Amino acid sequence: MRRRIRSAAPVHRHSVPQLLVDGVLVALAYFLAFRLRFPGAVPTRYEDLFEKTIWWVVPVSLVSLAAFGLYQRLWTFVAQRDYEAVVKGVVIATLVIVGAVAVLHPVESAPHFVPARLQFQTTAITFPASVIAMFFLLALALLLGARFIVHLVVEGRVRSFNLAHGARDVLVVGGGQGGRLVVRELVRNPQLRLRPVGFVDDDPRKLGMKDEHGLKVLGSTAAEDFARVLDEVEPDEVIIAIPSAPGTLRARVVTACRGRGIPIRTMPTVFELLRDGSGQLRVTHQLREVRVEDMLGREPVREELERVGAYLAGQVVLVTGAGGSIGSELCRQIARVGPRKLVLLDHAEDNLFEILRELQEERHVNTAVPVLADCKEEERIREVLNEHRPAIIFHAAAYKHVVMMEVNPVEAVRNNALATRVVAQVAGEAGVGTFVLVSTDKAVKPATVMGASKALAEWAVEAAAAKYPATKYSTVRFGNVLGSSGSVVPIFRRQIATGGPLTVTDPRMTRYFMTIPEAVQLIIRAGSLSNAGGEVFVLEMGEPIRIIELAETMIRLSGLEPERDIAIEIVGARPGEKFHEDLFNPYEHAQPTPAQKILRAESEPLDPAWVERTFADINLLVLEGDAAALAKRVSELSTVRETMPAAADGRIPT
Repeated sequence: MRRRIRSAAPVHRHSVPQLLVDGVLVALAYFLAFRLRFPGAVPTRYEDLFEKTIWWVVPVSLVSLAAFGLYQRLWTFVAQRDYEAVVKGVVIATLVIVGAVAVLHPVESAPHFVPARLQFQTTAITFPASVIAMFFLLALALLLGARFIVHLVVEGRVRSFNLAHGARDVLVVGGGQGGRLVVRELVRNPQLRLRPVGFVDDDPRKLGMKDEHGLKVLGSTAAEDFARVLDEVEPDEVIIAIPSAPGTLRARVVTACRGRGIPIRTMPTVFELLRDGSGQLRVTHQLREVRVEDMLGREPVREELERVGAYLAGQVVLVTGAGGSIGSELCRQIARVGPRKLVLLDHAEDNLFEILRELQEERHVNTAVPVLADCKEEERIREVLNEHRPAIIFHAAAYKHVVMMEVNPVEAVRNNALATRVVAQVAGEAGVGTFVLVSTDKAVKPATVMGASKALAEWAVEAAAAKYPATKYSTVRFGNVLGSSGSVVPIFRRQIATGGPLTVTDPRMTRYFMTIPEAVQLIIRAGSLSNAGGEVFVLEMGEPIRIIELAETMIRLSGLEPERDIAIEIVGARPGEKFHEDLFNPYEHAQPTPAQKILRAESEPLDPAWVERTFADINLLVLEGDAAALAKRVSELSTVRETMPAAADGRIPT
């Protein structure tokens, strides 16, 4: 993957005036050091010494300062690291000057605290040691003082601007790096008319501490403490500045602020920052409204993608359904770990074009290869695998809309079950190293054609694992992902935009939810876990969410109140729709894995011969186009594995 490498010049072109000012200040410090050493008239020989040495003392000092990045930032944006850079630069410059003086002009009249071995005595013109000491102190004072004065002037101008233009008071949630970054950006941009007034942070060690702008940590996000801070400060706005904040924290903040009519915005999440192809973060441009995904998201998995996806680096990786919600995010994250080739396979031209354009133009990925193909066409899939020779396949291509699949059962089974069998079989024939099926919790005790078709897909992968032991097959099963096309969140958003009502099937209905980026990261991690082959890995989804509570939360996030402003209409469950989804079948047992938030579903293995006969029957019904018979057959199959006892050899009897 081609990456944009930005090499920072030692001196930014806008910092040249600062360099010149620092040169004058260094020269002034050197001049004053001589004047203070000789209060009356400077002896002629030392005037000559000053004139002979200043020409290299100033450049040496400026080079030392530039080496610590001091001229890559403007004085108007001065921060603690700039003061640290000044100290380091002056120390290095002084040491270089001492070394040069030791060679060119040995030191005279060294103070009593200078060891004798460091005192130089020759017949040449000697250099007063006190001049070096005073130069060090004066250079520090002048360089630091100049920056501090500029800082005070800028701060004063910002305060005056804010007072004159009615700036809004902002309380920042998070006193760490993200919070300091937000405050710094607000101070640098007074035209935003936002005045930070303090922080809240859950780290008790930070309570009462101040940042470089004098802003204190006033409390925590604990319900009572946060309410106290809001009532005391009375901010006009709250900004959540913790990219890795769990949904529970965001929910507490939103609840407290909404009750007081205080607007809330948030920094992007960790996954959004990673998805930003620019490599830069401009906080004031990326602050956004809090979304329901922020509040429902669990605490993020704290694993680095470069580590968990290391097995993909330098490999040829193929993603089916590359233009879909899961497939496209798979492509984004896989591209980050540097595969030798990333094959994007999809039968939808528009979707394929969009993900290819994004990877190439926005993320500067030059290893992506688009392939228009249908997973149901065995010969075409064989051609693709023979041409590109992938080492790893992520099979994400599938139909997912339950209602649509109920009225189109033939296509549901053809695309979800038979196509998966085709890709899995051809992958084994081609010697693919790893095959990962992306599945769904609807495959567990399926009550719909769509769920049954995904259960059949899982069986197809298990059978392929028995037939092609050289390929590591696995299935990754998880619940709903937030924000995918056609899911409940975008549907509710559209209903809110049109004034409602929001349609909920039943007040008791719950679903598991996970953000797409987190689900994909865990899919990639699970791809490295398969050992025996044919294993089913299940992502931990946290606690199920009541759909009616989700609807109420989204209405409140829009600044409205449920029922008062927008109605919620109970429409009743659709045929086959379950009130609660499960992640494990009754015959499966959850087993831990080495990976965080990933479990393994352990069960007795299926007989591959039985799977072959089952798929032969299903394929015949698909070819005949008998939708009613097919729907009946797959609904019967969905209970077979649950009710049929295992044979003595551990396989489902034929």
